[in-house]
Amino acid sequence: MENMKSARKEDSGDVGSDLSEQIKAATKENHVRAENTQLMLSYQKGQITLTQYKVLLCSLYEIYKALEEELDRNASHPAVAPIYFPQELARLESLECDLEHFFGSDWRKKVIVPAATHRYEQRLRQIGKERPELLVAHAYTRYLGDLSGGQVLGKITQKSLGLSGKEGLSFFSFPGVTSPNRFKQLYRSRMNSIELTEAATAAVLKEAVDAFQCNIEVFDDLQKMLSVTTETGNQPDGAKTTTFPHMMQFTVGVCVALTTIGMAIYTS
Repeated sequence: MENMKSARKEDSGDVGSDLSEQIKAATKENHVRAENTQLMLSYQKGQITLTQYKVLLCSLYEIYKALEEELDRNASHPAVAPIYFPQELARLESLECDLEHFFGSDWRKKVIVPAATHRYEQRLRQIGKERPELLVAHAYTRYLGDLSGGQVLGKITQKSLGLSGKEGLSFFSFPGVTSPNRFKQLYRSRMNSIELTEAATAAVLKEAVDAFQCNIEVFDDLQKMLSVTTETGNQPDGAKTTTFPHMMQFTVGVCVALTTIGMAIYTS
């Protein structure tokens, strides 16, 4: 039988024994892939339109709906309980506010997502039912990314869209977190205290890599969706009906998803 062991650092001082450090190392390659795209640099320069942002919010809504419903359902699971912070981190309500602001009260009828978003959602549902400990990987990469980049990205988005107030930018706000840096330290400490077998740790690391890949695929699928709808007027598999102009401009906005993922692990 495998020995259970904490993800905290061992007395030997092994730098790589923390689960958070292991995730950082395991996902480094995918982080570099996301970080070094021209699209990422373009977003940081403020090149985003309202149409781009609205469609991105739709995908984020579907992803967080699945993630948070599965976290809620598994809140008492020994691997989930230590990193379960719904009051501080939950994004679903803020996304609903943003979508209502931009789309109106019937926003649920207007949500548009590509096939990759559905696959991401289905993966979260599957592990929530079958292997809840793997939710740790998705929660860590998503929430700490949003928390790390929230203020900066919120200001970039506000300026790019010419928004005078904070309405439509709730996603970037964490009113329940007074100090992002201290909270991230607490979160990592809680996550590193989770007791996992060696096999379970390996599975969580793989799932973290897959979480990056899921987001990159959402980005790629949004490009494909726009290309099809713009050039042929046809609807790609898994996407709800819509037509968007200017494919290259649209893809820039999607980079915020990759930004929040990457900044989670590499921002102190």
